[in-house]
Amino acid sequence: MDANGRATYTNIKEETRGKNCTVVMREISVVPAVPPARGNREASSPAGFPKVDSATQRNRDDARRRILEEELGGEQKALAQAREELAQQESIRTGNEKNYQRVLDRLQPYKDEVERHEKNVAALKRELDNVK
Repeated sequence: MDANGRATYTNIKEETRGKNCTVVMREISVVPAVPPARGNREASSPAGFPKVDSATQRNRDDARRRILEEELGGEQKALAQAREELAQQESIRTGNEKNYQRVLDRLQPYKDEVERHEKNVAALKRELDNVK
């Protein structure tokens, strides 16, 4: 305790000279480290778990890649169409839209559609990059 009555904790012996100090704890708790798991592939799957041969897995990966590429092509077409519709709507100005906020409100669904297709294209490209 210092002169103001505040408790001070330290592990430096020089700081304790001339002060009324008590040892808070002498024991040190040490938990032994867990040994790293071995790289044994046999132990990673339970006994009796069905295995797939490499040719079958390669066929599955190829089919997955083909499906993702087809989805990407369709999504890119939908994105182009959504951008075209947005451009058409941006060029139109109706008589009741004297307030620019009405124009923005009318265009927002088209902008949302373009954004959704852009996100889908990006996600499909990421997924294609992850395919083996």
